Amino acid sequence: MFRVVERRVQVALIATGRGDRWGLPKGHVNRGETAEAAALREVAEETGLEGSIVCHLATIEYWFRAGLIRVHKYVDLFLIRYERGEVRPQVAEVDDARWVPLAEAMQLVSFERERDVLIQVKNMLLAQGLRA
Repeated sequence: MFRVVERRVQVALIATGRGDRWGLPKGHVNRGETAEAAALREVAEETGLEGSIVCHLATIEYWFRAGLIRVHKYVDLFLIRYERGEVRPQVAEVDDARWVPLAEAMQLVSFERERDVLIQVKNMLLAQGLRA
């Protein structure tokens, strides 16, 4: 999710892990739901923000632990243009959510694959004359 304030790009980030891990909002695709619909729903649930999809950015994969179980996860990331809403972290899953200048977000995110996607977004938006 991004927005432009005074020609500068800001992205919505969430914190998890007691506020120690910053990253992009993401989640599960429900049965019968498209990846695009899931992305819009999950971003809205985790941040309180609504928008529209501009394009697919990347599919990333990673492993994580849920208790004693190792889970292999694939995540489709989309560039979403902000339309409405106030930042409101989802109480059950998110410790914090906020708008962050894109350049700062690239330093703040905890995972390299997400940083690579933010660099991709920066390059796309700089080509349109916007500033990180």
